[in-house]
Amino acid sequence: MTARTPASDAKAIRVALVEDDAGTRLSLERMVATDAACQVVGGFRTVREATEAIVRLRPDVVLVDVNLPDGTGVEAVRRLAPLLPDTEFVMLTIYQDGDVLFGALSAGAHGYLIKPVRVEELLAAIHDVLEGGAPMSNVVARKIVRSFEFGPSLPPPESLAPREREVLELLASGAMYKQVASRLDISLNTVLTHIRRIYKKLHVNSRHAAVERYRRMQ
Repeated sequence: MTARTPASDAKAIRVALVEDDAGTRLSLERMVATDAACQVVGGFRTVREATEAIVRLRPDVVLVDVNLPDGTGVEAVRRLAPLLPDTEFVMLTIYQDGDVLFGALSAGAHGYLIKPVRVEELLAAIHDVLEGGAPMSNVVARKIVRSFEFGPSLPPPESLAPREREVLELLASGAMYKQVASRLDISLNTVLTHIRRIYKKLHVNSRHAAVERYRRMQ
């Protein structure tokens, strides 16, 4: 955990990072530092570290990963947002799952960016959210639009491969993506590939919808 003394310039945009990977956290810090108007005031790797320090630091913007060692970034936002009404929370993650997306927005996040993120996109999001915007990666914005679409009944689902069923059953039990990878002894990228195929075969856009449709198939 790192926390820094606030800048003397009261106009600086004070940014905190919640990211468990040290290399990614350092990369994000360097990206933020390229904007003279911004200052990173702290970087944290767990929900506990973040919730304890961010209330004290009161940053303007918090960039939050989803999968953390002791919980989720959604939990951190849910705890912090009511205590910090003047702080904006932007999720920064690999997760495109509809349940995670809408859970984060319901918890109090006003932005959702998909990694990897370009420096221009990150800095624009920081300024945008402070100006009342809701910065979203294109794929995320499309998911939100689709959530309001009312089309015909879903087409029949395709059969799932044995490994896809294993992945879906673990997701149904509440396992996070990294936990699925560990239990099945496969990489996180392989898990994400299986999930994309599952969604396509079941004609759904979220884990919850996939689990519900799979159960109805049994």
